[in-house]
Amino acid sequence: MTTTPKAGLEGMIAGDTAIASVLQDKLIYRGYEIHDLAEHATFEEVAFVLLEGHKPSKSELTRFKDELIANRALPGPVKDFLKASRPMLREGTAVPMDVMRTCVSILGNLDHDAQSNEPEANLWKSKRLLAKMPTIIGHMQNVIDGKEFVAPETGGDAKLSHAANLLYLMTGEKPREDAAKVMDVSLILYAEHDFNASTFTGRVIAATLSDMHGAVTGAIAALKGPLHGGANEAAMEMLREVKAAVDGGMSVEDWMADAFEKKKKLMGFGHRVYKKGDHRAPILHALGRRIAARRGGEFLEYFTIGEQVQSIMETRKEIYPNVDFPCGLTYFAMDIPVAQYTPIFVASRVSGWCAHIMEQHANNRLIRPIANYIGEMPRAWG
Repeated sequence: MTTTPKAGLEGMIAGDTAIASVLQDKLIYRGYEIHDLAEHATFEEVAFVLLEGHKPSKSELTRFKDELIANRALPGPVKDFLKASRPMLREGTAVPMDVMRTCVSILGNLDHDAQSNEPEANLWKSKRLLAKMPTIIGHMQNVIDGKEFVAPETGGDAKLSHAANLLYLMTGEKPREDAAKVMDVSLILYAEHDFNASTFTGRVIAATLSDMHGAVTGAIAALKGPLHGGANEAAMEMLREVKAAVDGGMSVEDWMADAFEKKKKLMGFGHRVYKKGDHRAPILHALGRRIAARRGGEFLEYFTIGEQVQSIMETRKEIYPNVDFPCGLTYFAMDIPVAQYTPIFVASRVSGWCAHIMEQHANNRLIRPIANYIGEMPRAWG
Protein backbone atom coordinates (compact mmCIF):
# COMPACT_ATOMS: atom_id res chain seq x y z
CA MET A 1 0.00 0.00 0.00
CA THR A 2 1.47 3.36 -1.01
CA THR A 3 0.90 6.59 0.86
CA THR A 4 0.54 9.77 -1.16
CA PRO A 5 3.25 12.16 0.10
CA LYS A 6 2.65 15.83 0.78
CA ALA A 7 3.62 18.29 -1.93
CA GLY A 8 7.36 18.88 -1.96
CA LEU A 9 7.87 15.67 0.03
CA GLU A 10 7.26 17.67 3.20
CA GLY A 11 8.00 15.63 6.31
CA MET A 12 9.21 12.60 4.36
CA ILE A 13 12.41 10.89 5.56
CA ALA A 14 14.59 10.38 2.48
CA GLY A 15 17.60 8.63 3.99
CA ASP A 16 20.13 8.41 6.81
CA THR A 17 22.97 10.81 7.52
CA ALA A 18 25.55 11.26 10.28
CA ILE A 19 26.46 14.76 9.11
CA ALA A 20 23.75 17.09 10.44
CA SER A 21 20.44 17.18 12.24
CA VAL A 22 17.89 19.98 11.85
CA LEU A 23 15.62 20.00 14.90
CA GLN A 24 13.05 22.46 16.22
CA ASP A 25 15.27 23.39 19.16
CA LYS A 26 18.78 22.96 17.73
CA LEU A 27 20.96 22.51 14.65
CA ILE A 28 23.74 19.94 14.99
CA TYR A 29 26.84 19.35 12.85
CA ARG A 30 28.27 15.90 13.66
CA GLY A 31 27.23 16.28 17.30
CA TYR A 32 28.21 19.94 17.72
CA GLU A 33 25.40 22.49 18.22
CA ILE A 34 25.38 25.59 16.01
CA HIS A 35 25.48 28.19 18.82
CA ASP A 36 28.54 26.46 20.29
CA LEU A 37 30.25 26.39 16.88
CA ALA A 38 29.38 30.02 16.07
CA GLU A 39 30.84 31.19 19.37
CA HIS A 40 33.90 28.97 19.68
CA ALA A 41 34.93 27.54 16.31
CA THR A 42 36.33 28.94 13.08
CA PHE A 43 34.95 28.08 9.65
CA GLU A 44 38.07 26.05 8.86
CA GLU A 45 37.49 23.94 11.98
CA VAL A 46 33.83 23.42 11.04
CA ALA A 47 34.74 22.49 7.46
CA PHE A 48 37.24 19.96 8.81
CA VAL A 49 34.57 18.42 11.06
CA LEU A 50 32.18 18.11 8.11
CA LEU A 51 34.71 16.74 5.61
CA GLU A 52 36.99 14.63 7.80
CA GLY A 53 34.44 13.63 10.41
CA HIS A 54 35.96 14.74 13.73
CA LYS A 55 37.21 17.78 15.61
CA PRO A 56 40.75 18.54 14.40
CA SER A 57 43.80 18.50 16.60
CA LYS A 58 46.08 21.51 16.40
CA SER A 59 48.39 19.76 13.91
CA GLU A 60 45.46 18.50 11.83
CA LEU A 61 43.99 21.99 11.62
CA THR A 62 47.35 23.44 10.55
CA ARG A 63 47.65 20.77 7.86
CA PHE A 64 44.07 21.42 6.67
CA LYS A 65 44.58 25.19 6.47
CA ASP A 66 47.83 24.69 4.55
CA GLU A 67 46.04 22.39 2.10
CA LEU A 68 43.35 24.98 1.48
CA ILE A 69 45.86 27.81 1.02
CA ALA A 70 47.90 25.72 -1.42
CA ASN A 71 44.80 25.09 -3.55
CA ARG A 72 43.27 28.58 -3.67
CA ALA A 73 44.62 29.65 -7.06
CA LEU A 74 42.50 28.98 -10.15
CA PRO A 75 43.78 27.22 -13.28
CA GLY A 76 44.16 29.26 -16.46
CA PRO A 77 40.99 28.06 -18.26
CA VAL A 78 38.81 29.07 -15.30
CA LYS A 79 40.40 32.53 -15.14
CA ASP A 80 39.94 32.87 -18.89
CA PHE A 81 36.25 32.00 -18.58
CA LEU A 82 35.79 34.50 -15.76
CA LYS A 83 37.29 37.25 -17.91
CA ALA A 84 35.03 36.24 -20.79
CA SER A 85 31.95 36.30 -18.54
CA ARG A 86 31.86 40.09 -18.15
CA PRO A 87 29.57 40.75 -21.17
CA MET A 88 27.18 38.00 -20.01
CA LEU A 89 27.03 39.45 -16.51
CA ARG A 90 26.62 43.02 -17.76
CA GLU A 91 23.90 42.10 -20.24
CA GLY A 92 22.06 39.94 -17.74
CA THR A 93 22.09 36.70 -19.73
CA ALA A 94 24.02 35.27 -16.78
CA VAL A 95 24.13 36.00 -13.06
CA PRO A 96 27.01 35.19 -10.69
CA MET A 97 25.50 31.84 -9.69
CA ASP A 98 25.48 30.78 -13.35
CA VAL A 99 29.11 31.77 -13.72
CA MET A 100 30.06 29.92 -10.54
CA ARG A 101 28.26 26.79 -11.76
CA THR A 102 30.23 26.85 -15.01
CA CYS A 103 33.53 27.43 -13.18
CA VAL A 104 32.97 24.30 -11.09
CA SER A 105 32.14 22.32 -14.21
CA ILE A 106 35.40 23.49 -15.85
CA LEU A 107 37.32 22.58 -12.69
CA GLY A 108 35.90 19.09 -13.02
CA ASN A 109 37.30 18.81 -16.54
CA LEU A 110 40.75 19.75 -15.23
CA ASP A 111 40.95 17.78 -11.97
CA HIS A 112 43.15 14.68 -12.26
CA ASP A 113 40.90 12.90 -9.73
CA ALA A 114 37.70 13.90 -11.53
CA GLN A 115 36.57 10.43 -12.58
CA SER A 116 37.37 8.66 -9.33
CA ASN A 117 34.81 8.23 -6.56
CA GLU A 118 37.31 6.59 -4.21
CA PRO A 119 37.28 8.08 -0.68
CA GLU A 120 40.77 9.62 -0.89
CA ALA A 121 40.08 11.17 -4.30
CA ASN A 122 36.74 12.52 -3.12
CA LEU A 123 38.27 14.10 -0.03
CA TRP A 124 40.95 15.82 -2.07
CA LYS A 125 38.41 17.09 -4.58
CA SER A 126 36.35 18.43 -1.67
CA LYS A 127 39.30 20.38 -0.32
CA ARG A 128 40.21 21.77 -3.72
CA LEU A 129 36.65 22.91 -4.34
CA LEU A 130 36.40 24.46 -0.89
CA ALA A 131 39.68 26.31 -1.40
CA LYS A 132 38.74 27.69 -4.81
CA MET A 133 35.20 28.95 -4.20
CA PRO A 134 36.25 32.27 -2.60
CA THR A 135 38.73 32.82 -5.44
CA ILE A 136 36.00 32.32 -8.03
CA ILE A 137 33.80 34.84 -6.20
CA GLY A 138 36.59 37.36 -5.75
CA HIS A 139 37.83 37.20 -9.34
CA MET A 140 34.24 37.35 -10.62
CA GLN A 141 33.61 40.53 -8.65
CA ASN A 142 36.89 41.97 -9.98
CA VAL A 143 35.60 41.28 -13.51
CA ILE A 144 32.25 42.93 -12.76
CA ASP A 145 34.06 45.98 -11.37
CA GLY A 146 36.32 46.15 -14.42
CA LYS A 147 39.44 45.59 -12.35
CA GLU A 148 42.38 43.21 -12.55
CA PHE A 149 42.23 40.00 -10.54
CA VAL A 150 43.43 40.30 -6.95
CA ALA A 151 46.36 37.93 -6.28
CA PRO A 152 45.67 35.62 -9.27
CA GLU A 153 48.85 33.58 -8.80
CA THR A 154 48.11 32.63 -5.19
CA GLY A 155 44.36 33.03 -4.84
CA GLY A 156 44.79 35.57 -2.08
CA ASP A 157 46.92 36.19 0.99
CA ALA A 158 48.19 33.10 2.81
CA LYS A 159 48.08 34.99 6.10
CA LEU A 160 44.32 35.50 5.87
CA SER A 161 41.64 33.08 7.00
CA HIS A 162 39.17 31.54 4.55
CA ALA A 163 36.57 34.22 5.42
CA ALA A 164 38.96 37.18 5.44
CA ASN A 165 40.56 36.07 2.20
CA LEU A 166 37.16 35.96 0.51
CA LEU A 167 36.58 39.63 1.39
CA TYR A 168 40.11 40.55 0.36
CA LEU A 169 39.77 38.89 -3.04
CA MET A 170 36.59 40.84 -3.75
CA THR A 171 37.98 44.27 -2.84
CA GLY A 172 41.78 44.13 -2.80
CA GLU A 173 41.68 45.49 0.75
CA LYS A 174 42.40 43.57 3.94
CA PRO A 175 39.12 43.45 5.91
CA ARG A 176 38.60 44.84 9.39
CA GLU A 177 38.73 42.24 12.12
CA ASP A 178 35.02 42.59 12.93
CA ALA A 179 34.03 42.17 9.26
CA ALA A 180 36.20 39.06 8.94
CA LYS A 181 34.62 37.64 12.11
CA VAL A 182 31.08 38.24 10.84
CA MET A 183 31.90 36.59 7.52
CA ASP A 184 33.49 33.64 9.33
CA VAL A 185 30.38 33.11 11.47
CA SER A 186 28.07 33.46 8.48
CA LEU A 187 30.03 30.72 6.71
CA ILE A 188 29.67 28.49 9.77
CA LEU A 189 25.91 29.10 9.87
CA TYR A 190 25.46 28.30 6.19
CA ALA A 191 27.79 25.28 6.04
CA GLU A 192 25.28 22.46 6.47
CA HIS A 193 21.54 21.83 6.82
CA ASP A 194 20.82 18.11 6.21
CA PHE A 195 18.64 17.18 3.18
CA ASN A 196 17.84 20.68 1.93
CA ALA A 197 17.07 21.05 -1.79
CA SER A 198 20.62 21.61 -3.01
CA THR A 199 22.16 18.92 -0.79
CA PHE A 200 19.51 16.43 -1.82
CA THR A 201 20.16 17.33 -5.46
CA GLY A 202 23.85 16.58 -4.94
CA ARG A 203 23.05 13.26 -3.27
CA VAL A 204 20.66 12.22 -6.06
CA ILE A 205 23.40 12.91 -8.61
CA ALA A 206 26.02 11.13 -6.50
CA ALA A 207 23.69 8.14 -6.10
CA THR A 208 23.98 7.45 -9.83
CA LEU A 209 27.74 7.14 -9.15
CA SER A 210 28.36 10.36 -11.00
CA ASP A 211 31.37 12.43 -9.89
CA MET A 212 31.96 15.02 -7.18
CA HIS A 213 32.18 18.02 -9.55
CA GLY A 214 29.01 17.00 -11.37
CA ALA A 215 27.10 16.65 -8.11
CA VAL A 216 28.33 20.04 -6.82
CA THR A 217 27.45 21.68 -10.14
CA GLY A 218 23.90 20.35 -9.79
CA ALA A 219 23.75 21.53 -6.18
CA ILE A 220 24.75 25.05 -7.25
CA ALA A 221 21.94 25.06 -9.81
CA ALA A 222 19.47 24.08 -7.07
CA LEU A 223 20.80 26.71 -4.65
CA LYS A 224 20.37 29.49 -7.21
CA GLY A 225 16.56 29.52 -6.88
CA PRO A 226 14.90 32.25 -4.79
CA LEU A 227 13.05 29.62 -2.76
CA HIS A 228 16.41 28.26 -1.57
CA GLY A 229 19.78 30.01 -1.54
CA GLY A 230 18.64 32.96 -3.62
CA ALA A 231 16.33 33.98 -0.76
CA ASN A 232 19.06 36.14 0.83
CA GLU A 233 19.27 38.24 -2.35
CA ALA A 234 15.48 38.36 -2.66
CA ALA A 235 15.12 39.42 0.98
CA MET A 236 17.47 42.35 0.45
CA GLU A 237 15.65 43.42 -2.71
CA MET A 238 12.38 43.32 -0.76
CA LEU A 239 13.89 45.53 1.95
CA ARG A 240 15.03 47.99 -0.70
CA GLU A 241 11.40 48.20 -1.81
CA VAL A 242 10.23 48.79 1.76
CA LYS A 243 12.85 51.50 2.34
CA ALA A 244 11.93 53.25 -0.91
CA ALA A 245 8.31 53.30 0.25
CA VAL A 246 9.35 54.65 3.66
CA ASP A 247 11.49 57.34 2.03
CA GLY A 248 8.40 58.26 0.00
CA GLY A 249 6.33 58.81 3.13
CA MET A 250 4.72 55.39 3.66
CA SER A 251 5.08 53.65 7.01
CA VAL A 252 6.45 50.13 7.33
CA GLU A 253 3.10 49.13 8.85
CA ASP A 254 1.20 50.39 5.79
CA TRP A 255 3.61 48.67 3.38
CA MET A 256 3.20 45.40 5.25
CA ALA A 257 -0.59 45.75 5.36
CA ASP A 258 -0.60 46.26 1.59
CA ALA A 259 1.68 43.24 1.13
CA PHE A 260 -0.63 41.09 3.26
CA GLU A 261 -3.70 42.25 1.34
CA LYS A 262 -2.06 41.46 -2.01
CA LYS A 263 -0.76 38.13 -0.63
CA LYS A 264 2.77 39.12 -1.59
CA LYS A 265 5.43 36.55 -0.72
CA LEU A 266 7.81 38.10 1.80
CA MET A 267 11.28 36.65 1.31
CA GLY A 268 13.48 35.57 4.19
CA PHE A 269 10.60 34.34 6.34
CA GLY A 270 9.36 30.87 7.18
CA HIS A 271 11.06 27.52 6.92
CA ARG A 272 9.93 24.05 5.96
CA VAL A 273 11.34 22.55 9.19
CA TYR A 274 11.62 25.39 11.73
CA LYS A 275 8.15 26.51 12.84
CA LYS A 276 9.15 28.83 15.68
CA GLY A 277 12.22 30.43 14.18
CA ASP A 278 15.58 29.59 12.65
CA HIS A 279 18.28 29.16 15.34
CA ARG A 280 20.84 30.75 13.03
CA ALA A 281 18.96 34.00 12.39
CA PRO A 282 19.45 35.76 15.75
CA ILE A 283 23.15 34.87 15.77
CA LEU A 284 23.76 36.60 12.44
CA HIS A 285 21.35 39.43 13.21
CA ALA A 286 23.26 40.41 16.36
CA LEU A 287 26.61 40.39 14.58
CA GLY A 288 25.31 42.26 11.54
CA ARG A 289 23.59 44.89 13.62
CA ARG A 290 26.87 45.74 15.33
CA ILE A 291 28.44 46.34 11.93
CA ALA A 292 25.46 48.49 10.91
CA ALA A 293 25.57 50.46 14.18
CA ARG A 294 29.27 51.17 13.69
CA ARG A 295 28.69 52.44 10.16
CA GLY A 296 25.43 54.27 10.86
CA GLY A 297 23.45 56.02 8.13
CA GLU A 298 21.47 53.87 5.70
CA PHE A 299 23.05 50.69 7.03
CA LEU A 300 21.43 51.22 10.43
CA GLU A 301 18.23 52.45 8.76
CA TYR A 302 17.92 49.18 6.86
CA PHE A 303 18.38 47.15 10.06
CA THR A 304 15.74 49.25 11.83
CA ILE A 305 13.28 48.75 8.96
CA GLY A 306 14.12 45.05 8.88
CA GLU A 307 13.39 44.74 12.59
CA GLN A 308 10.01 46.41 12.08
CA VAL A 309 9.18 44.03 9.24
CA GLN A 310 10.24 41.08 11.39
CA SER A 311 8.15 42.24 14.36
CA ILE A 312 5.03 42.65 12.21
CA MET A 313 5.49 39.21 10.64
CA GLU A 314 5.92 37.59 14.03
CA THR A 315 3.01 39.32 15.79
CA ARG A 316 0.47 39.27 12.96
CA LYS A 317 1.35 36.08 11.10
CA GLU A 318 3.43 34.11 13.61
CA ILE A 319 5.99 33.61 10.85
CA TYR A 320 9.64 33.97 11.82
CA PRO A 321 12.76 34.95 9.88
CA ASN A 322 15.12 32.33 8.53
CA VAL A 323 18.85 32.97 8.28
CA ASP A 324 18.51 34.56 4.84
CA PHE A 325 16.75 37.63 6.26
CA PRO A 326 19.56 38.86 8.55
CA CYS A 327 22.09 37.64 5.98
CA GLY A 328 20.86 40.14 3.41
CA LEU A 329 21.02 42.99 5.93
CA THR A 330 24.42 41.92 7.26
CA TYR A 331 26.10 41.52 3.88
CA PHE A 332 24.65 44.88 2.80
CA ALA A 333 26.21 46.50 5.89
CA MET A 334 29.53 44.98 4.78
CA ASP A 335 29.24 46.50 1.27
CA ILE A 336 28.95 43.10 -0.40
CA PRO A 337 27.17 43.33 -3.78
CA VAL A 338 23.74 41.70 -3.58
CA ALA A 339 24.41 39.44 -6.58
CA GLN A 340 27.26 37.79 -4.63
CA TYR A 341 25.17 36.85 -1.58
CA THR A 342 24.23 33.42 -2.90
CA PRO A 343 27.69 32.63 -4.33
CA ILE A 344 29.06 33.30 -0.83
CA PHE A 345 26.48 30.78 0.40
CA VAL A 346 28.15 28.31 -2.02
CA ALA A 347 31.59 29.09 -0.56
CA SER A 348 30.24 27.80 2.75
CA ARG A 349 27.74 25.09 1.80
CA VAL A 350 30.21 23.31 -0.50
CA SER A 351 31.70 21.84 2.67
CA GLY A 352 28.35 20.27 3.56
CA TRP A 353 27.61 19.22 -0.03
CA CYS A 354 30.92 17.43 -0.36
CA ALA A 355 30.44 15.68 2.98
CA HIS A 356 27.05 14.40 1.79
CA ILE A 357 28.37 13.34 -1.61
CA MET A 358 31.14 11.35 0.10
CA GLU A 359 28.61 9.82 2.51
CA GLN A 360 26.37 8.84 -0.42
CA HIS A 361 29.24 7.25 -2.35
CA ALA A 362 30.37 5.35 0.75
CA ASN A 363 27.00 3.64 1.30
CA ASN A 364 25.19 4.02 -1.98
CA ARG A 365 21.87 2.99 -3.36
CA LEU A 366 20.32 4.68 -6.40
CA ILE A 367 17.74 7.26 -5.29
CA ARG A 368 14.71 6.50 -7.42
CA PRO A 369 11.29 7.32 -5.90
CA ILE A 370 8.03 6.56 -7.65
CA ALA A 371 5.47 9.10 -8.79
CA ASN A 372 1.81 9.34 -7.88
CA TYR A 373 0.26 9.32 -11.36
CA ILE A 374 -2.76 11.67 -11.69
CA GLY A 375 -3.08 11.60 -15.49
CA GLU A 376 -5.45 9.76 -17.81
CA MET A 377 -5.86 6.03 -17.45
CA PRO A 378 -5.32 3.80 -20.54
CA ARG A 379 -7.43 4.85 -23.50
CA ALA A 380 -7.60 3.97 -27.18
CA TRP A 381 -5.47 5.88 -29.69
CA GLY A 382 -7.42 4.97 -32.85
